[in-house]
Amino acid sequence: MTRPQILEDTRFPLLRMRQENPEISQCDLAKVVGCINYVLSVFRDRCLVKLGDFKSARDKRRYAYVLTRTGMAERTKLTRSFGARNVAEHEALHEEIEAIMPESKSSR
Repeated sequence: MTRPQILEDTRFPLLRMRQENPEISQCDLAKVVGCINYVLSVFRDRCLVKLGDFKSARDKRRYAYVLTRTGMAERTKLTRSFGARNVAEHEALHEEIEAIMPESKSSR
């Protein structure tokens, strides 16, 4: 797996989780990906997320990171890429199984 694929595999779940649950804690996100503070800071620098209005939140230690339009577009792009890569992997595995199947049938 290449570094861009690894980074993509890291960004996709984070952006998906962020969109589905904007008030998820960094601690919970860290369970998905390590070094979450660094990742969120990169996301902010790239305008993928912004700090939401958390004045009304009871726990002031928790920040609400909200996907920006740029973040939503990035998530859509990553979804397509992630899906296309998984389809390609599925097709490659299917071809590999098909190549093996005649061998297993002839050994019976």
